[in-house]
Amino acid sequence: MSEQPAARSAHVEVPRTARYWHAGAADAREVWVALHGYGQLAEYFVRHFVPFAGDDRLVVAPEALSRFYVGAGEGGGHGAMRVGATWMTREDREAEIADYVRWLDAALDDATHGLDASRAQLHVLGFSQGTVTACRWLAHRHRRGLAPAARVVLWGGEIPHDLDLARDGDALRATSLTMVVGDADEFATPAMIDRQRARLDAAQAPYTIVRYAGGHRLERDTLERVLRGEG
Repeated sequence: MSEQPAARSAHVEVPRTARYWHAGAADAREVWVALHGYGQLAEYFVRHFVPFAGDDRLVVAPEALSRFYVGAGEGGGHGAMRVGATWMTREDREAEIADYVRWLDAALDDATHGLDASRAQLHVLGFSQGTVTACRWLAHRHRRGLAPAARVVLWGGEIPHDLDLARDGDALRATSLTMVVGDADEFATPAMIDRQRARLDAAQAPYTIVRYAGGHRLERDTLERVLRGEG
């Protein structure tokens, strides 16, 4: 009897439709890319930023490519269940990362008609899972030889544990980096912040820490301070 052949995986790139939300003028001199957290949708995440958008500030909120039902609905039906999205999971992670960094490139280009770094400054804010997404995207842009972000805000999350700051740290060293932490955030714990500080210090990447009273959420007054560069 011949040996049964082993199953093998294969990858095929396919076109798909993705969406982003935006507020403010496409020709604004300040462009903020806002990356939501796990289980959120860009439609609701962007609402935190709308009060601060306008002629001088464009906010672009891309939505993660993988959506799923969150929690249990009343009566067991999907119609009563909330929908969220995730940037990636551990499954086929390298392909998912490659997909979402290309998607973020495309979303920024579409929203700004091709960002002109000499005219508009890029700012990036990642919340929760969006922080690792932001860091990987910035490293990807750096490898492409694109201009660094003027400011990067990592809110309630961390730098990817597998991002080599010796190799890709210039993406963070070349920007004004702010970490935002709530004093009751169950995810951004003191131990996690200490780890991030140690990594950044070792990589000689300057940063500022902004603290607020609250848990794992965007807090309006702190967000306003950060957007204005007061943090």
